[in-house]
Amino acid sequence: MNFCHPTPLLLGMVALLAIGASWPHADAQTPQDTSTANWPAYGGGNDAGRYSPLTQINSDNVGQLQPAWTHNSGDFSDGRGEWAFTSLQVTPIVVDTTLYYCTPFGRVFALDAETGSERWVYDPQVQNKRSGLYPAVCRGVSWWSDPNADGGTCSSRIIYGNRDAQLIALDAATGLPCEEFGQQGSVALKESIAGAAEWEYYPTSPPYIIGDLAVIGAMIPDNDRVDVPSGVVRAFNVRDGSQVWAWEPVSDAYRQRHRDQLGKTLYHLGSPNVWAPISGDPERGLVYIPTGNPSPDLYGGEREGNDFYGSSVVALNATDGTVRWHFQTVHNDVWDYDVASQPTLFDIAGVGDGRPGLAQATKMGHVFLLDRETGEPLYPVIEKPVPQNGVPGEQLSPTQPFPTHPGPLHLPAQLTAEDMHGFALFDKWACQKELAKYRSEGMFTPPSLQGSVTYPTSTGGMNWGGVSVDPINGILYTNQMHLAAVVQLIPRDQYTALNPAEGGYPLEYYPMSGTPYGVKRFPLFSPLGAPCNPQPWGSLTAVDLRSGDVLWSQALGTTRGQAPWPFWMQTGTPNTGGSVVTAGGLLFIAATTDSYFRAFDARSGRELWKHDLPYTGNATPMTYKIRSDGRQFVVIAAGGHGWSSPGDALVAFALPRQTR
Repeated sequence: MNFCHPTPLLLGMVALLAIGASWPHADAQTPQDTSTANWPAYGGGNDAGRYSPLTQINSDNVGQLQPAWTHNSGDFSDGRGEWAFTSLQVTPIVVDTTLYYCTPFGRVFALDAETGSERWVYDPQVQNKRSGLYPAVCRGVSWWSDPNADGGTCSSRIIYGNRDAQLIALDAATGLPCEEFGQQGSVALKESIAGAAEWEYYPTSPPYIIGDLAVIGAMIPDNDRVDVPSGVVRAFNVRDGSQVWAWEPVSDAYRQRHRDQLGKTLYHLGSPNVWAPISGDPERGLVYIPTGNPSPDLYGGEREGNDFYGSSVVALNATDGTVRWHFQTVHNDVWDYDVASQPTLFDIAGVGDGRPGLAQATKMGHVFLLDRETGEPLYPVIEKPVPQNGVPGEQLSPTQPFPTHPGPLHLPAQLTAEDMHGFALFDKWACQKELAKYRSEGMFTPPSLQGSVTYPTSTGGMNWGGVSVDPINGILYTNQMHLAAVVQLIPRDQYTALNPAEGGYPLEYYPMSGTPYGVKRFPLFSPLGAPCNPQPWGSLTAVDLRSGDVLWSQALGTTRGQAPWPFWMQTGTPNTGGSVVTAGGLLFIAATTDSYFRAFDARSGRELWKHDLPYTGNATPMTYKIRSDGRQFVVIAAGGHGWSSPGDALVAFALPRQTR
C-alpha cells in the first residue's frame, strides 16, 4: 500500500504532450439528458465505471460552472505532534436527496444534496493518533436498503469502517447506530485478527454491498515485517453484523503446509491484503477482489508460496466466499505493484466479442481486459522474460504478463541515459551520473544491494483512482503518475546499525523484519529537485476499448504550487485521485499538485474549464441530479495529500440557475 508524497518540482518547460487521434466512431452517441441520476455507490454503481448519463452540464456550457456550496467538516490534521496527518480521499454517495460522506477522523455526515446543509452527523470518537507513514483515510461509505421493508428504523443503512477497525451500521435517515447490528451498531473487526497493534489494521475503502452482505478488507503495515496481520476478506450480514464467510488469500497448498503454524490464530499472518475498493456483479453473484502482495513488499524470499493470490484480481462467490477464478497481474511481486484500482465492469458491443468484461488497471500502467465470468483475458496476454539475478534468497519469476489490447500505457518501459531530464545541461548530466549508479533494466528490475530503478514507482502508473469508462462510446479514461525511484536493499546487520528514524521523505526506510534485509527507497531527482525521468510527470489518457488504441494522451497538471510564478509550466505532476466521465461529453478530474479541478472534452482531451480549489483535490469526483427540474451537481473532496496543506472542503459545482 502506497501513498504519493510531496515532490519538490522546480521550474521547467514542456510542450503539452498530445498523442492525437480522431474520435473513433463516426456514430459516437450523446444520449438525451436523463431527468435524474443518483450516485449510490463509491464507483457510481455496481459496475464501478464512474460514468454518469447526465448531460445538463456539457461541453457547450461547462465554462459557466461555479461553486454552489461548500461543506467543511473540521476534521483534518497536519501530522504534527502525536496526531496523524490526514488525506481527504473520499468520494461521497447520493441516494434520493441525501449526500453521505466520511472524514479521516471517522465521522459521517449526511447533507442535503442540493444545498449542502447538514441533516445529521455521527461521531464514533476515533482518536486520530499517528501511525507510521500512512495518513488517516476514509475513502467512502456504502448504502443498503431492505427491499422488504416499508420504511422504519434502519430500513436503509449506511455501512462503513473506521480507524478503530469498527464496521458500523447507521440508520440512513437519522445517523443513529442500528442497535441490532453487532454490539449496538458496531462490529469489532480486529477481535479475530492476530498480530495487529493499534492502527495496524483497519479499512480505508468502503465495503462492497451485495444482497444482505457487506464485503470488506483492510490496510496493514505491509513493509514493516513478515508477520503483519492477515489480509483476510470477510463478509458480514448487514442486518445483524454476523460474519457469513471469510476468504484468506492463500492457496490450499500453502494452508496445508502451514496448518500447524496457526496456533491460536484463525488466519495466516503476512498474507496479501485488500485495501483497495472492491466491486461486484450481483447478477452473477460474484465479488471482485483486488489484492496486495504478501508482506513485506520488496523482498519475497520468505514467502514460501504465500503469493499465489498476490497482486491479483480474484472473483469470489458472494454466497460463501469460494474462489471462482483469479488473474495475477504480477508474479511474485517484489516491487509493491499491488492491485490498487477498483475492478471496473463493462458490457460493450465490439469489445471482447461482447462478452461481459472487467477492466483491471495496475500500477505498471497496464490495463487487463478480462471475461468477468471466467477470468480469461479478452485479448492475448503475453508472458515476457524479465530481469533476473536478485539478491541471495530471492525468488523471482522468469516472466511477467503484459497486455496487448490495450498495450502498456506507461512508456518508456526502461530508462536510459538519453531519457534523463534536465533544466540545464549540468542538471541532465547529474541525472545521467546518478542513473549510472543503479540497475536500470526496465519495469521489473529486481530490488538489489546496488540499488535498482523502478519506473513507474509503487505509486503508479495507476493507483486507487482507477479508471472511468464511457459505456456508450467504449472509451476508457485514466490518469497516471510518471516518476522513477530507487529501491536499495540493506543487509540486516548494516540496517540495524543505521538510525532509520532519522530518515524522512524523500528517503524512506522500511525494516522488513523477519527477512535478511531492510530497505530504503527514494525518488530519482535532479540537483534542482525535479524528477530525472522524462516529462510529463503526470498524464491523462483516453483509450478506445474496441481497437485498443490510445485516442489522446496529455500532461495533467502544472508546476503551480511547486515552483514560483511565473514558472508554472505544463509538465504534468504527480497525481492521486480519479476521474468521472459524463454523457455530456466531459471528463472531470482534480488529483494534481496544483490544486485545480478541471473539465476536459472527453473526445479531444482539450481543457474546457478549471477551478482553483482551497486544497488539492486528491479524490475521485462524482455527479448527480436529484430532481427533474433541478440542477446537476459535480462534487469533489479537496483536503490535501501531503503536497498541500491538509484541509476539509467538500465543494459542489453547478451551472448558474439562469443558464441550465
